[in-house]
Amino acid sequence: MTSSSRPRPTIAQVTILALISVLAGFAPSSGGGNLLAGSARVVSVTPAPEMDAAMCELVPGSTSRTLYSALGQQQSAAGATLAREPQRAIADPYGLYSAVGVDLVNDEVILQDENHFRILVYDRTANTPPGAPMAEPKRVINGDRTNLMLNSGLYIDPKNGDIYTANNDSIDSTVVFSRQAKGNAAPHRDLHTPHGSFNIAVDEQDQEMFLTIEHSHAVVVFPKMANAEDNPIRSLQGERTGLGDPHGIALDTRNGLIFVSNFGSTNVMRRSEANRNARGDGEGKGDHWPLDRDHAVSGSGRNVAPSITVYPKKSSGDTAPLRVIQGPRTQLDWPAAIAVDSERGELYVANDQGDSVLVFSASANGDVAPLRVLKGPKTLIKYPNGLALDLMHDELWVANFGNHAATVYARGASGDTAPLRVIRSGPLDFSVPALGNPFSVAFDTKRKEILVPN
Repeated sequence: MTSSSRPRPTIAQVTILALISVLAGFAPSSGGGNLLAGSARVVSVTPAPEMDAAMCELVPGSTSRTLYSALGQQQSAAGATLAREPQRAIADPYGLYSAVGVDLVNDEVILQDENHFRILVYDRTANTPPGAPMAEPKRVINGDRTNLMLNSGLYIDPKNGDIYTANNDSIDSTVVFSRQAKGNAAPHRDLHTPHGSFNIAVDEQDQEMFLTIEHSHAVVVFPKMANAEDNPIRSLQGERTGLGDPHGIALDTRNGLIFVSNFGSTNVMRRSEANRNARGDGEGKGDHWPLDRDHAVSGSGRNVAPSITVYPKKSSGDTAPLRVIQGPRTQLDWPAAIAVDSERGELYVANDQGDSVLVFSASANGDVAPLRVLKGPKTLIKYPNGLALDLMHDELWVANFGNHAATVYARGASGDTAPLRVIRSGPLDFSVPALGNPFSVAFDTKRKEILVPN
């Protein structure tokens, strides 16, 4: 489905931002933030005095005031009017990197800014000096025609530099831009994909594109050149798969394997008498469209330990994994993007809540310790969501969602090792509110804090 025929859910996103801003009016103007670690990321934020509306411009021409105007117009049409302006807004004026890709042909690095729904392109060797507030990109893809919103997954075509990006909890599409795209450019392909698509891997030999689907606990495979309403050619979903809130995906084409990283929250989905009339987003899309939340079995939800599951590359249906990396020795804690180094037989994992990159043997199984861990204050790794291996230059790239920085290291780096280069979207000392796709907010009257689950 193209962007012109599928409405963009901007009002829903605006509503979330408005709720945060309204509640922010009840919080004191001094103090700091508190980030609680655990199975879910919960941010308790007290707005700093400098975080006023003037600093909270999300995209050019779209400040908190215009966001409220849009919400007010929508509510007026429903018979209610929002007349109150927010006292202040809690927002991050700088980019937060959710994914990274390297274009080796053109010597560029592509960074995805999920905070402002943008794609940023830099020279591969760019390095932000410590005294500079940020690095200026060569090109930016951003605007309402791009069909980008909460863009999470990223893939760069190794031959022509095409940019593939998956939209997550927003627009149900995966869009493709040419390498030359910039500004408010429409994608040259826009594929309708299942809700909650997160990450992308492509098998260039077989011309197939793999997507992880968070809420459906599935992996869906499309032809690489799929567009609009093309159907998937197979999917992996079911109770035996071990998939639970899958995020990262990587292919080992040399050995014919799929690697998937799982946060661990899961439930059972199946067609039943109770949901026989359910009409999900994939209505009429064929047998390979995964069952969605309309088909969840009541009471089946549970949380299991995060894991890496491994399957044959052509797996489909309810196929059990060949191997599972899981257990306390693994240090896995919200494993996000992953990458396979077939040359060295290693698996790299962006370990979001662990503020680390874990490296395992690609043949690892069970509760095994990583071969090495990249972690510590010198690394600047904070909530790593994306990573990319550059085998040509023997480098590892990490996209950090917690500090406005993309960092690059020697491929074999471990321990508390400083990055070789850093590309920053904001000042080093600017605190990150860490608001990413908030679904609800609550106000703690005792502690005078705003609680925001992401």
